[in-house]
Amino acid sequence: MSQAKKIKIIISIVCISFLQGLQYTVSPVLNQIQEHYPKVDVSLVQMLITAPSLLAMIIAVVSGWLVIKISKKKLLLFASLVAGISGIIPFLADSFGLWLFSRVFFGVALGLATALNTAVVADFFEGEERVAAMGIQAASVGAGMFVETTLSGFLGNYGFIYVNFVHSIGFISMILLALLLPDTGKVKAGNNKILLNKKVFYISFLGALEFLFLISFTTNISMHLSGSLAGSASVSGILTGIFSGSQILMGLLLGYITRITRKHTLPIAMLSFAFGAILLILFSSNMVMLMIGAVFCGFSQGMFIPQAMCEITNAVDPISTAMAAACFTCAMCIGQLISPTVLNTLSQLIFKDVTTSHVYLLSAIFMTVIAVVVMFLTDRKKANG
Repeated sequence: MSQAKKIKIIISIVCISFLQGLQYTVSPVLNQIQEHYPKVDVSLVQMLITAPSLLAMIIAVVSGWLVIKISKKKLLLFASLVAGISGIIPFLADSFGLWLFSRVFFGVALGLATALNTAVVADFFEGEERVAAMGIQAASVGAGMFVETTLSGFLGNYGFIYVNFVHSIGFISMILLALLLPDTGKVKAGNNKILLNKKVFYISFLGALEFLFLISFTTNISMHLSGSLAGSASVSGILTGIFSGSQILMGLLLGYITRITRKHTLPIAMLSFAFGAILLILFSSNMVMLMIGAVFCGFSQGMFIPQAMCEITNAVDPISTAMAAACFTCAMCIGQLISPTVLNTLSQLIFKDVTTSHVYLLSAIFMTVIAVVVMFLTDRKKANG
């Protein structure tokens, strides 16, 4: 593959990743939305971030089959168009229901982008190049989230509705993908069947657990700030941007990191979030410590997703990579979707109150327990040969 073609593919991967980052554009203004619609339950407001997962998990699974009928490029162009249009919908009326609909509608774009981004990497890269490309993908998702949430935090100071202007990135991505992404056509199945295996389902299950707790960072951070930082859309935007930006660094260093962490990369990613969440609990009014906590939480996502995607795509035949990625995407979406309800309910049951600190504490505890169990099972499997 020529260097020029590689550059075009990398730019295309960045464009797709920026579509994924649009899921978090409302994070910096959740507090404002809650105040504007006081009769709406807080869990429902938080679902403005997780609601896209509802359709995304369905679309992701369907995309694993659609690639046999429609080229990945055409599907991604459609995803870009949907992402752009979803940003226009909330301007039609002052209605929380319309906001929720626009976020669910955006799930079509999210499902296609998340599943097919990995499939695009698998199409053009193999071996160590694939690990490096997955790292670039994770870094570009982080870059997208950083740019989009920081911009949302800035626009949110003028009114929460204006964060939807960030969705114009969807139209920009559509143009760039049309110009740069090679069209590999429909996937040729031949006599082969799309088959998944135990490893795909195991990694996907871990992905569901990771995002059940990881998403709590973005769904709670704007409501978590205390002291002089309380209620600041720009501060929550900066923190969400740092969370996203730290994924850039982790993505670029992924190849080096995995050589050190080896089989324990996924549980170490989980422990990174747990440590970050503890810092958020202890220093809710200290900007510096909140920034450090956001970095460790971001490291978790930047390490977990690309490594998990590498493991599942390497575990199946080329014809099954899109479906394997879709399975993992679906699992992530389920974890995100149920997160506010599960964590808020657990907080109420255990602490008799729902606070952001309680949610972060529960997330840190469960993530630590899961990480330790995964390490134990990995070591036992290795010992047994």
